[in-house]
Amino acid sequence: MMKKSTQYFVSSINGNDSNDGKTSETAFLTLDRINSLELNPGDKILLEMGSVFENQFLHLKNCGDINGDAIEIAPYGDGDRLPFINTNGNGVWYQDYGVKLDFAGHVNKGDVSSSVLLYDVENIIIRDIEIANKEEFTTLEAYSNPDKMDRTGVAVVAQNRGTLHSIILKNLFVHDVNGNVYNKHMNNGGIYMTSLKPDNEEKTGVARYDGVTVEGCYVKDVSRWGIAVGYTYRHADFATKELQADAFKKYGNENILITGNYLKNIGGDAITPMYALTPLVEHNVSDSCATEMNDRVYSKPGKRMGKVAAAIWPWKCKDALLVYNEAVDTKINQDGMAYDADSGDGTTYKYNYSRLNEGGCMMFCLGEAVHNTFTNNVSFDDLGGTLSPAGNPDAYVADNEFYMRKGVPLRRKRNHGKMTLKNNKITIID
Repeated sequence: MMKKSTQYFVSSINGNDSNDGKTSETAFLTLDRINSLELNPGDKILLEMGSVFENQFLHLKNCGDINGDAIEIAPYGDGDRLPFINTNGNGVWYQDYGVKLDFAGHVNKGDVSSSVLLYDVENIIIRDIEIANKEEFTTLEAYSNPDKMDRTGVAVVAQNRGTLHSIILKNLFVHDVNGNVYNKHMNNGGIYMTSLKPDNEEKTGVARYDGVTVEGCYVKDVSRWGIAVGYTYRHADFATKELQADAFKKYGNENILITGNYLKNIGGDAITPMYALTPLVEHNVSDSCATEMNDRVYSKPGKRMGKVAAAIWPWKCKDALLVYNEAVDTKINQDGMAYDADSGDGTTYKYNYSRLNEGGCMMFCLGEAVHNTFTNNVSFDDLGGTLSPAGNPDAYVADNEFYMRKGVPLRRKRNHGKMTLKNNKITIID
């Protein structure tokens, strides 16, 4: 028999942890009371508007059911200030992929501080919450410490429940999350979702996602990533040039939607779906990313290397579609482009806009970037070289408008990949 759903109220203003939390008059005081609950489908966690949950975190584990009503975390009450989870480095948990990652220098395990952690949670909606997880650093040397703990605003993990369905993050304000700038694939940055090796994969199935929506979020002043969905312990199943849809249905991610988000001042990359079949990335804005991909901040990588970042791009995806996005002011680094078809099969960029990105507009990255198209986009005053065919075997670039500063080449220097150019309009601007 399905358990009856319950509403739980939490207020830092009027709550008390000795209350039952089941009405606004008997609200809990702290998020600790929620972390200790066994949540059921249909339960609602309601945080009072104006509440500030200082040094607190919300960590949910093993809850939700795709066959029941969604668990929802949302505000209640009146006022202009969203409920605010201000974690300050608390909420520490241990992440371990259980395997080496696709590059041996990537860190694959360690402590992570997360304001919100969804661990094997599905059929959940989190909306209209403010989140921060900041540490104050008095010196740049301390900030750039390679052993600094990873931090996340929202961390999502799949491990021991097989395929996780229906995870919706909507209208979140995630800011001031200063994670470890060197760690690309830990749950590290504003919003980051990963799949770890199950304790018993034969019993539980492959850990993966089918149904993720990140919509209308404002992500500001975070590092390393802005929004990343889907890095997986099963990365070796995608180590080929041409990718088959069946592999994603077994080992990768499906039904990934990243839409209507605004990202400002991101230390590394802004938005990246990973290991996904036909992800849709639309109507997002990246404003000033890769702000820490420089010798001043990124100063002690050791064997991790990886001082590279672009704005909005897919990694190892099949038939990714990126439309109506805008990328502005990506900072120079070894990449620094607005857009990048990176080691994926069939990526399509269409109706996107870019401006003043210091590494250019578009890159087709390396020999496993195949069957990619870039059509009907507008590039205005991108720098460094508008297009970067970086060792790719093919790319179709057609019907775009390139407004180029005098002296900026269409093809970035020392890039010798292959492109077919057709019906592109080039205008030289002063």
